[in-house]
Amino acid sequence: MKSRAMATLKLSRTHHSSFSSSAWYKYTPPPQPHQQDPILSAISEAILNSKTKPLHSSLKKLITSLTPQHFINLINHNPHSLPPHSLLSFFHWLSSYPTFRHTLHSYCTMAHFLCSHNMFPQAQSLLHFVVSRKGKDSASSIFDSLVETRGTHYSISVFDALMIAYTDTGFVSDAVQCFRLVRKRNFGVPFRGCGYLLDKMANLKPAESAWGFYMEVLDCGYPPNVRNFNVLMHKLCKEGKIVDARMVFDEMGKWGLLPTIVSFNTLINGYCKSGDLKEGFRLKSVIEESGMRPDVFTYSVLINGLCKESRLDDANGLFDEMCDRGLVANYVIFTTLIDGQCKNGRIDLALEIYQQMLKKGVKPDLITYNTLINGLCKIGDLKEVRNLVDEMSTRGLKPDKITYTTLIDGYYKEGDLESALKIRKKMNEEGIKLDNVAFTALISGLCREGRVVDAERTMREMLNAGMKPDDATYTMVMDGFCKKGDVKMGFKLLKEMQTDGHVPGVVTYNVLMNGLCKLGQMKNANMLLDAMLNLGVVPDDITYNILLEGHCKNGNPNHFHKLRSEKGLISDYASYTSLVNEINRTSKDRQRG
Repeated sequence: MKSRAMATLKLSRTHHSSFSSSAWYKYTPPPQPHQQDPILSAISEAILNSKTKPLHSSLKKLITSLTPQHFINLINHNPHSLPPHSLLSFFHWLSSYPTFRHTLHSYCTMAHFLCSHNMFPQAQSLLHFVVSRKGKDSASSIFDSLVETRGTHYSISVFDALMIAYTDTGFVSDAVQCFRLVRKRNFGVPFRGCGYLLDKMANLKPAESAWGFYMEVLDCGYPPNVRNFNVLMHKLCKEGKIVDARMVFDEMGKWGLLPTIVSFNTLINGYCKSGDLKEGFRLKSVIEESGMRPDVFTYSVLINGLCKESRLDDANGLFDEMCDRGLVANYVIFTTLIDGQCKNGRIDLALEIYQQMLKKGVKPDLITYNTLINGLCKIGDLKEVRNLVDEMSTRGLKPDKITYTTLIDGYYKEGDLESALKIRKKMNEEGIKLDNVAFTALISGLCREGRVVDAERTMREMLNAGMKPDDATYTMVMDGFCKKGDVKMGFKLLKEMQTDGHVPGVVTYNVLMNGLCKLGQMKNANMLLDAMLNLGVVPDDITYNILLEGHCKNGNPNHFHKLRSEKGLISDYASYTSLVNEINRTSKDRQRG
């Protein structure tokens, strides 16, 4: 058994001690000590007088001969009826003594004693330490030690403390094993530990595991409650397992429970998110037939489902029904309706709902404003956008990253680069980092204004911020440089793209091809065409038209026959013929001159 024992552990002098590597699993209770055991009496006297005479002084001669078994006997027999806090202080004092090492059994004895005196947090702290040192898959050994050290201070709550300790340490399988060992020994079910573990499992584990454990504890007499069923249903719905969630819902009745409005809402929400609005509305009818009334959350979920399916008239009808029943819509419902109208391009109706919201005294939040600003930016109504931003500030709401990004994108699309750059400056001042959308919008705007150097600098900032420009962004900047005659920079960016794992397509190569042709570098253009073909990038009609135009303007008709032989690759053959004829006419004019 020595191979399974843990090495000596070192702890702070002010906290728990390490426990000895001996006597971990095979424990034989010693003969009952006599009530007047001189060692126990001496220890008890020292503890009683510790306020006037320090323990290290009164136990100076005895301490070197003290063993964990002496401490266990002291706890079990307590000849001077010392109070629990005094014995706990002595336990910690022993823990801090350099030559003393507690064993697993002394820890377990102390845990029993604390639980039996309603000192559950202290017992849990001790067992948490033991569990953290023993590690995973140690439930069986610690449980056995607790069983062996029950003594005169046995308390079933010690198993609650052990289950909670394993749960808090993250060893869920050990916590479950503790429960099963308690059940196997026919001890009382540790309800407190079971409830704590169940809550943790619902958050950490797949819902099926939590459900299986819940069924197991219910079979042992754990009192069923609707809350646990609702939590498990919610977890299953979040995982997209709506069929299993329905099974849990149906199971409630078998345990004598009636679903609450929260139960129904949880399931309706799950069905709506899975796209089954029909079942969601059927459950709404079941609520009404059972004598309950749908609440604001019920309507909110169903309205959201209708808006997602663009059934805006139905959503408005359900909203009216809710108001007619005396329910007061909250900002979530209003924002959902506003978002639905914005996404369907009905901004005027979205603004009407917003005004209705204000009239009813419902305060819009940042999400409401961001939704409206996004909708207005899409239709280019920047004047109304500015009014909303001012209104936000009046209401004490600060624009966030989404607000600013939407504004940058909106200003860029309307060609107002200066306003977009002002927003960017404001973001920097407020310490708000730009995202991909904002960077791309700024780069696009700068390129469109011909400020390609600034665009490239902004792209570097984007890269330094850990974001990757997409192919279109790289191509946009390359096009800007090529249009200014800096094809060399264009090729540098091409190489950078390839190094960064991008696979440039025909659009990117066309930009470079166009740059070379405009500079009259037809030899390099032909080499680029060959490189494209070697890389498997298929030229399109634009590629060949760029080449033909280049040859036309630079008077190289010798290449026409080669290009004509490849006309099968050219989709716009009319443009090709037109350019060839033009070149021929130009060539004849030159010969006459």
